[in-house]
Amino acid sequence: MSKPPEILLMDSLMPQQTRDLHQLDKAHFIHPFTDFSVFKEKGCEVITRSAGIHVEDSKGNRYIDGLGGLWCVNVGHGRREIGDAMAAQASKMAYYSPFNNLTNEPATLLAAKLAALAPAHLQHVFYSCGGSVANDTAIRLVHYYFNQKGLPRKKKIIARKSGYHGTTYLAASLTGTASGNWGFDTVEGLVTHISEANCYRRPAGLSEAQYADFLVDEFKTTVEKLGADRVAAFIAEPIMGAGGVLVAPEGYHRRIQEICRANDILYISDEVVTGFGRLGHYFASEAVFNIQPDIINIAKGLTSGYSPLGATLISDAIYDVISRPQCKEGVLSTGYTYSGHPVSCAAALANLAIMERENLCRHVRETAPYFREQLQNRLYAHEIVGDIRGSHFMIGMENVADRDSKALFPAEARVGQRIAEECQKRGFLIRPLKHINIMSPPLIWTREVIDTVVAILDESIAAVVDSLKKEGFIQ
Repeated sequence: MSKPPEILLMDSLMPQQTRDLHQLDKAHFIHPFTDFSVFKEKGCEVITRSAGIHVEDSKGNRYIDGLGGLWCVNVGHGRREIGDAMAAQASKMAYYSPFNNLTNEPATLLAAKLAALAPAHLQHVFYSCGGSVANDTAIRLVHYYFNQKGLPRKKKIIARKSGYHGTTYLAASLTGTASGNWGFDTVEGLVTHISEANCYRRPAGLSEAQYADFLVDEFKTTVEKLGADRVAAFIAEPIMGAGGVLVAPEGYHRRIQEICRANDILYISDEVVTGFGRLGHYFASEAVFNIQPDIINIAKGLTSGYSPLGATLISDAIYDVISRPQCKEGVLSTGYTYSGHPVSCAAALANLAIMERENLCRHVRETAPYFREQLQNRLYAHEIVGDIRGSHFMIGMENVADRDSKALFPAEARVGQRIAEECQKRGFLIRPLKHINIMSPPLIWTREVIDTVVAILDESIAAVVDSLKKEGFIQ
């Protein structure tokens, strides 16, 4: 019996499996955030399988996933229930246009489910295909909202340095990470960036409470300088992710929101990372930080990464304005071919069913204190570990050359990268961001898994410290 055409095609593309995959990837796949100084020579490792908390590369090496894919595989890898739901929906009706007077069952059911899980005032869902586009959508809707209210001057957005909101043109303009836009253009004059909330590196002599005052005063001054009649929205992650897992001082978000409300400025909470259990709740803004954002943006854990999907949840107050026809035959002229894609929405519904059945939010809340305790007990023993921070299953570890001064190693020491490489040798994947290492694991980690990964981190950091001493980076 002859092979189907698609199998013959794959056979022709991969006659020598791993080696050819490696070469094909280097030749044709432009990866996000590629470091071309090493990529053109070394290429990438090919991940071929995943199950539970593990992933496996094409050489047969098996690793504990400490990244949750990329902040997103919350229910773990290889959940047959999600794959079956996607397959069933694709067989029944894979796609049809969501425009105008048409809809589909999974998108409708998911919108109702999200409205039930979200803070009570957020009852309306606008779908996109990921976090960057969800943030883009939020800004476009905010501008439209103020236009509809007869306030067309309110356009400016205040964001934070070290904040990460995506890489589409507008989302990249919101992003405030130092290296996020090297060589790229951004929207001029639209976004003003204020200080990140970095308690570890707050100004010397300030208590955490005084630091909160400092940050809130800066925001208030920025609003006054720009003019409240020109500022449309403030956007912030509840905990900064790619900016270094930065946790704001107590009460920061609530006080910022109070200033927003006093000045008719909308508060946008970017929960692309923090949503769906990473901080022990489906949504962290209200449950953890005691704020009621006007907009919450989500993606990643919404489907646990099984299929691309993002969404912008908007308040009843905003919906009441944007749902009024702007003119005769006027429509809300924004949206995407794949808004509310049936297969992705089916994946999200199955993902949420797993989270509910296994009570993963409660599991995170119960397991997180042990995770933090073990990290602190073992890793602070190493002289280069300056700070272990974050919350629940969202952890950042900052490495320093001197704890007292918090001075950093020179870039050529490659401390974060070295620690990640040593962990990978021992079967554990974590993310290096210069001098910082990040963990955002699947929410199904147990205490036994935590014991294993903390032991690997302990050994890996010790190996890096030994190398740094031999090379003269540590005296």
